[in-house]
Amino acid sequence: METAFLTDAPIFTWIILPLLIFFARIMDVSIGTLRLIFVSKGYKFYAPILGFFEVVIWLLAIGQIMQHLDNFLCYIAYGLGFATGNYLGIFLDEKMSLGTVLIRVVPKMDTTNLINHLREKSFGASLVDIEGMTGKLKMIFTIVKRKDLKEVLEIIREHNPHSFVTIEDVKTAQEGFFRLSRKRMFSPLGLFNDIRKDK
Repeated sequence: METAFLTDAPIFTWIILPLLIFFARIMDVSIGTLRLIFVSKGYKFYAPILGFFEVVIWLLAIGQIMQHLDNFLCYIAYGLGFATGNYLGIFLDEKMSLGTVLIRVVPKMDTTNLINHLREKSFGASLVDIEGMTGKLKMIFTIVKRKDLKEVLEIIREHNPHSFVTIEDVKTAQEGFFRLSRKRMFSPLGLFNDIRKDK
């Protein structure tokens, strides 16, 4: 009886319940966004685990909506939670910097210093001849971990500030030359930690 009284109270119906739905949607959409990112990057083990929690939280949220169809604040909370969850999921993906990217650079200037700097920093870089709109050009391409992307772009801007640069995700990359700096590991709590490799 006491529980029923609390759930029927105006403060629960118009404040607590919409907030619960809002935060539940943030959680399940954030998890869903990360799950899709993990699937695209080939993380076969983590994606199903995230999918389980995503659908359970979603069922709880939609169940509350169905029980309170006359409460317009629940609909608003549902929509706001969905929008916020998308943003938060993408934000978390950027912070975790998972995966590998392919960078293509068509420089406007001499590439010698740029290539040397990249190789000094232990980034594999290949130089090829291409035919562009203005004639013969050079193109540099390198495959790096996403956590190193910012550093590579800074090097490019330093030596060839007006270069044409494209970046795309790489699902898998084998062999080749990769910088051995850090290893990402997934903790039991679901957090990614940087662990230095012992040499």
